[in-house]
Amino acid sequence: MSLSVNSARQWMGNSATAAQGMSAPLLVVAILALMVLPIPAWMLDVFFTINIAVALMVMMVAAYMLKPLDFAAFPSVLLLSTLMRLSLNVASTRVVLLEGHTGPGAAGAVIEAFGHFLIGGNFAVGLIVFAILVVINFIVITKGAERIAEVSARFTLDAMPGKQMAVDADLNAGLIDEKEAKRRRAEVGEEANFFGSMDGASKFVRGDAVAGILILFINIIGGFAVGVLQHGLSAGKAADTYILMAVGDALVAQIPGLLISVAAAMVISRVGKDSDMGQQIVHQLFTSPRVLGVTAGILILLGVIPGMPHMVFLGIGSLLGYWAWTLLQRAKAPPPSEAPAAVPTPAETDATWDDLQPVDLLGLELGYRLIALVDKSRQGDLLTRIKGVRRKFAQEVGFLPPPVHVRDNLELKPSAYRLTLRGVVVGEGEAFPGMFLAINPGGITTPLIGTPTTDPAFGLPAHWIDEQQKEAAQMAGFTVVDSETVMATHLSHLMQVQAAKLLSRTETQQLVEHVAKLAPKLIEEVIPKMVSITTFQKVLQLLLEESVHIRDIRTIIETLAEHAGAITDPQELARRVRVALSPAIVQQIYGPTRELSVIAIEPGLERLLVQALANANGPSLDPGVADILTQRAAEIALKQEEIGLPACLLVPDTIRSAISRLVRRVAPRLQVLGHSEIPETHTIRIGPILKGASA
Repeated sequence: MSLSVNSARQWMGNSATAAQGMSAPLLVVAILALMVLPIPAWMLDVFFTINIAVALMVMMVAAYMLKPLDFAAFPSVLLLSTLMRLSLNVASTRVVLLEGHTGPGAAGAVIEAFGHFLIGGNFAVGLIVFAILVVINFIVITKGAERIAEVSARFTLDAMPGKQMAVDADLNAGLIDEKEAKRRRAEVGEEANFFGSMDGASKFVRGDAVAGILILFINIIGGFAVGVLQHGLSAGKAADTYILMAVGDALVAQIPGLLISVAAAMVISRVGKDSDMGQQIVHQLFTSPRVLGVTAGILILLGVIPGMPHMVFLGIGSLLGYWAWTLLQRAKAPPPSEAPAAVPTPAETDATWDDLQPVDLLGLELGYRLIALVDKSRQGDLLTRIKGVRRKFAQEVGFLPPPVHVRDNLELKPSAYRLTLRGVVVGEGEAFPGMFLAINPGGITTPLIGTPTTDPAFGLPAHWIDEQQKEAAQMAGFTVVDSETVMATHLSHLMQVQAAKLLSRTETQQLVEHVAKLAPKLIEEVIPKMVSITTFQKVLQLLLEESVHIRDIRTIIETLAEHAGAITDPQELARRVRVALSPAIVQQIYGPTRELSVIAIEPGLERLLVQALANANGPSLDPGVADILTQRAAEIALKQEEIGLPACLLVPDTIRSAISRLVRRVAPRLQVLGHSEIPETHTIRIGPILKGASA
């Protein structure tokens, strides 16, 4: 029984989906049928009423939406509604010309009502009213909406690269995940497509207004000719009958057209996403005591001038003045506060071990102006961003970093912040709540109005700008981020750089316990039986020091199990683990490419380095040679990055670790690979050559 019910529900759901899919084609066919099939007068009344109802619904949706994409179907609705009005014009024209001689009600009750009730049966008044509606629709609303749509489409397309770079920046900072990034990228694309469609769809409204004028004159001339020549009516009778029905028909179509034009203007002129249009207008127009008070004073002044309508001006002025006074009193009223709790006097006690506070492993100190960024009651979401940074770090690097202890520091400048690692300052910067940092990714010469600065995370040139400059900066190609993103990105970058120091004994033990849940036998056999927790931590730290992620923890532990019986030196164990992780290391540096462009060392210099650094009695490299080597390595690495290639130095296995430590200080982004760390599936292409002093 339950199976039958479920099958019936599934069949009904599929039927409903199929019906919805067929609704648009059937609607188009029905609209086109109005143009070619004879329609009785009562059916015209139904369709005219539906046309007015649809126009009202479209305008209501446009008024209550929060952002343009909430009504993404509007260009299609605009096309169908315009086509429906024109089809009704054709159908009503046919009825008017064929049956108009029988009386004013030949074309239906709706047209007759518009002809008699709205314009009093006077076609001259109807022509004037129709002309005014056309002027309002065609010259004022449609013209403005068309211009706004054109400018919005151009600005939206120009701003696409900046918006997409901002999404990538949030993703890299860990503020959003990949799913949210895909949604935002899709939203940017949909927004551009929407405004591009609206730029073209606004021509429907303009064409509809022109068509309404032409159809009216065609109906007047055609109806007058049919009445006089075919039905033998007098000129006065034909004019009174046909022109009245033509004007009524034009008004029936023009009023819904005017509503659709207003809806189009409301959709494309929408600014803001926090409230609908009605709430925006009330909040921004009627909540300022100064504005209402000045307006009330002017109205009252006009009301006391002799000859003016005193009651109207004085009445409305008094109401606005009372409302301004009410708002002013609300602003002056102190906020409700709770009674302060009695503070107990601390008893004089001796110092205890509880007074000793441990040093924070990872800390963030804020100036007093930045405290609002961590206050959720003041819309601060920095703590949420920090949680996202920790989550992204764990997913990419392979272990959960320690919590970030956030506290205020009155010794800092009001807008300054400081990042600490084990109590030592590792990063500093400034952030300005309410402002945006426009980062120059390179090659942009467009000047900005703002305060020049440097991106604290990557050292790129940047400007602090206000919100009014944000759109212009995005269109120029700058990456524009808010204060929270600046701090979160700086924190994320420093965590990546200091990953080895973040892996304390506590995090190592937690990592072992986590892997034990997934592979209990592996942990039971290796740690701590074959490899002590201290050695395991040291191996992981050596990998992290060279930016090698430890996500593939199973391969690491299996490699340790394979070599731990014969090797106890953490340096050598880390080298064996690097060889096992070589496909992942190469992919981390180069991506999915199979041809690796590497920096090589001149053979003579390479032999010198092998003799000096692989010496059994300890490395004995001349300081001058070491200085020249590091300087030229940094120069070549910078040139590689400028042309968009990874900076990677290929050296013999015996000196790889020593060379890596040597160049790390001056070229931290230069990766050093040993020959055995190149996977068999990849090929190498020798690029720049690192030469010695003689060259």
